[in-house]
Amino acid sequence: MMEVSKSGFYKWKAKPEEKRNPEREKVIALVQKVHNEHRTHGYRWVAAYMRLNCGVTYSDSFVFKAWKYLGLKAETKHGPHRHRAAKKKDPFPNLIFSTWDLVDRPRQVIVSDMTAFCVWWTYYELTFYFDVFTKQILTWHLAGRRGDRLQYTEGLKDILDILGGEHITEPVILHTDQGSVYSSFAYNELIHDSVILRSMSRVGTPGDNPVNESLNGWIKEELFKDLHLNDCKNREEVEQCIKNYVLYYNSRRPSKVR
Repeated sequence: MMEVSKSGFYKWKAKPEEKRNPEREKVIALVQKVHNEHRTHGYRWVAAYMRLNCGVTYSDSFVFKAWKYLGLKAETKHGPHRHRAAKKKDPFPNLIFSTWDLVDRPRQVIVSDMTAFCVWWTYYELTFYFDVFTKQILTWHLAGRRGDRLQYTEGLKDILDILGGEHITEPVILHTDQGSVYSSFAYNELIHDSVILRSMSRVGTPGDNPVNESLNGWIKEELFKDLHLNDCKNREEVEQCIKNYVLYYNSRRPSKVR
């Protein structure tokens, strides 16, 4: 469809053939021909192609007018451009970054994460809370179904009891990933008016929490290879195996206490 007024169109149509712009008629026909042969390209490519192969010197703007007049569009498989959604703001800032080696006292930084495994076709989620300085497992909780939230909140309540019992008054950083429970209002409301400051890894950046990433890998490997977790037949045996491991890990495993 031509983007001209009705009066302008009829005025043009009423002109004798000899008074019409022959150059304009020529470029319109040529643009249509090149587009029919190369339908995936836009007007700038068509203008360049015409200059290179058709012996003409039309500018991009002149070709664009013909392109617009003909109502042409490049038929690309990529479709229209879609704007990416704006990045959501992180619920809590990362207070640690690359300063893990600067942690110099117990209860200065605590990290938490969940690891999942299957034993005898039963799915479990195991949540740990670690002290970054001592590498001690402060508490753990086991869930027997996917997506359970209780092991996270019960573990956090344990941490609050530990800090209260030790009369900790200096700020304690609790660092986690941005899991749905860790980010939830109900979880973070538990530490309201406490000494705990929240810290979170950036989305899709496991390197923001190297302590958890390394410890979880070691723990799962030792649970299965050294304590034979895969031989457990039910939840009670699984829990007892983890209890035995935590006792070994905190008191007898080398290189865990500075």
